[in-house]
Amino acid sequence: MIRPKPTSDEAARLATLQALKVLDTPPEERFDRFTRLARRMFGVPIALVSLVDADRQWFKSRQGLEASETPREISFCGHAIHGSDVMVVPDAERDERFADNPLVTHDPSIRFYAGYPLSAPDGRKIGTVCIIDREPRQLDDDDVGVLRDLGQMVEREFAALELATMDGLTALSNRRGFEMIAQKALAMCQQHERAATLLFFDLDRFKAINDEHGHAAGDEALVEMGELLRTCFRKSDVIARLGGDEFCVLLTGASGAALKRPLMHFDERVRAHSARTERSWALEYSVGLVSFDPSRHAGLADLLRDADRLMYENKRERRSARVC
Repeated sequence: MIRPKPTSDEAARLATLQALKVLDTPPEERFDRFTRLARRMFGVPIALVSLVDADRQWFKSRQGLEASETPREISFCGHAIHGSDVMVVPDAERDERFADNPLVTHDPSIRFYAGYPLSAPDGRKIGTVCIIDREPRQLDDDDVGVLRDLGQMVEREFAALELATMDGLTALSNRRGFEMIAQKALAMCQQHERAATLLFFDLDRFKAINDEHGHAAGDEALVEMGELLRTCFRKSDVIARLGGDEFCVLLTGASGAALKRPLMHFDERVRAHSARTERSWALEYSVGLVSFDPSRHAGLADLLRDADRLMYENKRERRSARVC
């Protein structure tokens, strides 16, 4: 048996999965209708919506299977999430990855498996829609297309769940989404003794932009700030609009001392962006930086509080500099 390996973006993938707040929740008709449909269309005894967690695969929807989860190390879906399209195993007993897998040699006696890897709205692979049979079989191209279509419909259901955690203007996480992801990321950093740093941004003179140039200009400033943060920081960083003109970035595996260069690069990008635009207002900001210290920060709320305080100190300094 070949155990499935972690994905290349495992930490971010798990944070995305946790942010959906769907693990260990009761069955929902929105997902059950797809597993019922898959079971009927393909004539298989088992159909699942499987979510691949750190050490297990948990079934949000299951037809024909009593177990609510199985270990990730013996999962077929743990292999499927490494791909971008349907993974088909015609006969598990003849596949070196699965021949002596306990899910093959014992109940539920899997011989055939096909799974479509489900992507969250941010592109991270979170699990599969899969069908299972106790007899070997093949899927033709039309069958693969049908399973893919079902999978994409399930993805849309997960996208609808995420809307509750996304800021509609900037397409960044909102405060609720940020708190869910960041709390998990901080816990992982603390567990593995990795550094974490929070950047708290606030747009300067944002009220003046709204008052003097209209709310459309204010929205434009928010969208541009969000896009600059998204493109200047790493894909693994947790970026959010907390509300109003406040943004934050949680960087895992990065200490405050290591952020001097990235912050300089971000400032250069913001200045260059404002210089390219032909308008009477510029994108300006203040920022507070705090490194996570378990001895001072009981959790995310303490980290946000300290970063917010330092951001306002930076704002006062900038105002004083403009007056002088």
